[in-house]
Amino acid sequence: MPEEKPQRQGVTDLAVGNIQLKIASFNLFNYLAPPNAYYDFQRIYSAEQWDKKQHWIADYLKAHQPDVIGFQEVFSPEPLKTLVAGLGYRYFHVVDRPQVTDGFIYSHPVVAIASRYPVIGADAIVPDTGLAGAMGLKAGFSFSRKVLRATVDLPHIGFCDCYVVHFKSKRPLFDYQPDKTLSDEKNTLEQLKAQVTGGWGAAMQRGSEAALLFVEMLSRREASGLPMILMGDFNNSLSQEELLFLTTRLLRADAVTGSDVYLEKYCLQDAWDLFQAVAVSRGKASSGRRPSHYYGAKGFVLDYILLSREFDAGYQLSLFEVSGYETYDRHLINPIFDRDGESSDHAIPMVTLTLRK
Repeated sequence: MPEEKPQRQGVTDLAVGNIQLKIASFNLFNYLAPPNAYYDFQRIYSAEQWDKKQHWIADYLKAHQPDVIGFQEVFSPEPLKTLVAGLGYRYFHVVDRPQVTDGFIYSHPVVAIASRYPVIGADAIVPDTGLAGAMGLKAGFSFSRKVLRATVDLPHIGFCDCYVVHFKSKRPLFDYQPDKTLSDEKNTLEQLKAQVTGGWGAAMQRGSEAALLFVEMLSRREASGLPMILMGDFNNSLSQEELLFLTTRLLRADAVTGSDVYLEKYCLQDAWDLFQAVAVSRGKASSGRRPSHYYGAKGFVLDYILLSREFDAGYQLSLFEVSGYETYDRHLINPIFDRDGESSDHAIPMVTLTLRK
């Protein structure tokens, strides 16, 4: 049965005259209040470390003022809710709980959303079991971290579906433990086998998550017609095969003539690409994209904000355009311990959406 389009009760008086919106994706990196531990019993923030982490998060939000934030790696939702409420984010939601063993060791962090504007509903996305089975996935397939969908009442544009994700990491599904009874060559060979199969298993999980989520987004869009924002830690580049379809604008074989018109309605676009298009149209120099995560000295873009056509200046009826895109990475490329010692291992991408004239 198709979903009904939400009915707006009225325009919020919270800065309806505001012509800009800011959307950010924020990986908090092991956000867990002491005396609890993350992953093993030794990983516990001291009171001083926790205070520093709280201040670092607050300092970013005060300085950059995003209106809607998608958080990842949340172990302690209530302290986060309290923190952001004190900074003007009245609306905060989670749709899952982390796993706890022995009463204090936490694993499987969750995602969350905070907003200055009203959130009229927040739900966990449930993958289509029939499609999952058709894809060859085991019965009971689930997202490694539940995906959150919040419908936010934004100025000018009205209700907008905001999705927050943290797709499966590149960490292999299983590791090889050396066997002392085997030769060095045999151990090396077995480790390689585990690396290949475990790494591909992680990619399959990540791609399956993305595919099943995207299908749910398409169905929701068809039923509600609401604009879409997808943000989070994708744990790989959008150019990789298992995520490439999230921004696809082509069909292998068109079932109808002029299908590109319909695809435009449902497709997502990388906010960075939309920002670059606006800059080029105004004769501004194109800048290089900054990584959002580093592995050793090599940088990667893993964190994204994807938008539907309501935010595309190239679409005649769009209300907003992507006028700004920043990647906050000072703590990664020029860290100062007193300031950044308990920060994040990810940069924070944020887009500025400006109302079109």
